[in-house]
Amino acid sequence: MRKLTYYVASSIDGFIGAPDGSADAFITTGDHMTTIATEYPDTLPVHIRSHFGVAADAPNRHFDTVLMGRKTYEPTIDAGLTNAFPHLRNYVFSTTLVVDDPTVTVVASDPLATVRELKREDGQGIWLCGGGALAGRLLPEIDELIVKFYPVLLGSGVPMLATGYDPSSFRLTATKVHDNGVAFMKYQRV
Repeated sequence: MRKLTYYVASSIDGFIGAPDGSADAFITTGDHMTTIATEYPDTLPVHIRSHFGVAADAPNRHFDTVLMGRKTYEPTIDAGLTNAFPHLRNYVFSTTLVVDDPTVTVVASDPLATVRELKREDGQGIWLCGGGALAGRLLPEIDELIVKFYPVLLGSGVPMLATGYDPSSFRLTATKVHDNGVAFMKYQRV
């Protein structure tokens, strides 16, 4: 069975974006970008891959599917694209969005049911790209967290998980701290 990984950038106080959803506070330069390019090239949008030395046709290392909520997907449209990750199967969860691209599947129904179906398929892992509301709904199916903690406090914004009180236990399995202060923390569901 495939696993669902929530691979996400976060402030150290648990926000994945500013109150307006922007991620401008997260630095995009430094040694952590080398880790992303070498370890997680699948997670780089196609239009910036070459900037980080990743070929457009580089093989996927971890994921073959990406899941996003509407707000996470909207910057793709703002960049003049319909699919920033053509090397992955794309699922966008929204009840209002219409996308005219056969490589992007918009799902208006229950995200949990969709993820459970995807997990039963053969293939590589499933990357939950964001956002916090979708992650909150999918929490029962999240098998792994890879959180890139950026050395910044936002104070408020988009929470990493928008859910009510719902304790879920995970075990820390790996850490990598970069010279610029970005810390990658990997957790497995217990």
